[in-house]
Amino acid sequence: MDQKAALLSQLRIDRSETPEDPEASRRRRWMMGIAALIVLLIVVASGWYVSASSRVSVHVAVAQAIAGGGAGSAPAGGSLLDASGYVVALREATVSGKAIYKVTEVLIQEGQAVKQGEVIARLDDTNSRAALEQSRAQVKQLEAALAAARTAADDARPVYLRNQKQLQEGLISQEQFDDSKSVYDAAEAAAHVAEGNLQVAQAAVAVNQRFEDDTIIRAPFTGVVTVKNAQPGEIISPQFSGGGGIAKIVDMDSLEVDVDVSESFINRVHSKQPATITLNAYPDHQYPAEVIAVIPTADRAKATVKVRVAFNEKDARIVPEMGARVSFLEEAQKAAPGPVAVTPGVLIPAEAVQANGETGTVYLISGETVERRAVRLGANSAGTQTVLAGLQAGARLAVGDFAKLRDGVKIRIVN
Repeated sequence: MDQKAALLSQLRIDRSETPEDPEASRRRRWMMGIAALIVLLIVVASGWYVSASSRVSVHVAVAQAIAGGGAGSAPAGGSLLDASGYVVALREATVSGKAIYKVTEVLIQEGQAVKQGEVIARLDDTNSRAALEQSRAQVKQLEAALAAARTAADDARPVYLRNQKQLQEGLISQEQFDDSKSVYDAAEAAAHVAEGNLQVAQAAVAVNQRFEDDTIIRAPFTGVVTVKNAQPGEIISPQFSGGGGIAKIVDMDSLEVDVDVSESFINRVHSKQPATITLNAYPDHQYPAEVIAVIPTADRAKATVKVRVAFNEKDARIVPEMGARVSFLEEAQKAAPGPVAVTPGVLIPAEAVQANGETGTVYLISGETVERRAVRLGANSAGTQTVLAGLQAGARLAVGDFAKLRDGVKIRIVN
């Protein structure tokens, strides 16, 4: 048993602690620190991802001050309603020939003022002049034929009357009287036919004279030449007058502004309503104006109604097709002398507001969150919404999914 115990003692593992190597201990602590740092980074990244994924992605829109409030005038932003449109001419014409002609002379240039009836071009009249001369010659020929027929009728008339008297006295037979009557009737009929032929020939002269007159092109009304399309030697045709003609003339006294007003706000506009017009080219000047008419039909595609606005004052700066902005005013603003005290407004993209009739909701960006704000709306035109009250110029607005936006929600701004 002693030997067996000795052998087992030799095979037993010695579990007594041995001193640890200092270098190994440092390595172990360093590895544990790295592992803890990795775990911490994973936890932070996961928290950031969860937080970022819960934020609402938005774009930024900035409220812009409305231009056009020059000194001594009412700012456009204080109007009852604003709308954009274009200057149009109520009376304009593309002048061309009535038939196919070759142009021989053009007497106008673009920008030239012309008066009604003034000659602006001449066309080739070779054919029309020849036809006119021919018809005049026919008139002369038929005038001679009519004179001969009338002479024959005048000669036959005394014989007829004498035979009629002699027949009553029984001096000639009925047959002799009938012969004289036939001659007289034939002469009178020939005279009537010759007279009718002459009238036809005279009408032909009038027609050919009109053709000749049509080769002289005159201004249909007083205006300004805005487009010159023809040059000497070109062929013009009335079928293609819409594509060019000789020239385009515009009556500058008939200029007005046509604007499209959202049907949601058309109840603010009426005939004879005072307004101001600001041209995009001259934003510092306002023209007094007045509503001509509200066209009683709506554009289904754009949900707008056309409104015609007249200039009460005009100058040479106003030209057709200019962009313009119309501010519709209240009657009190028209009567008030001097500048009108009004609240300035701002312009924002239409997508930055939840509109509900005359009011709406926007979300102001405040740091990483948004603040819900109620505003009063003006006109909506060409993707731009006028805000009459509730916003200041420079305000930063969130543009995104309004279903996810609410007061105090965190946002993530994207480009």
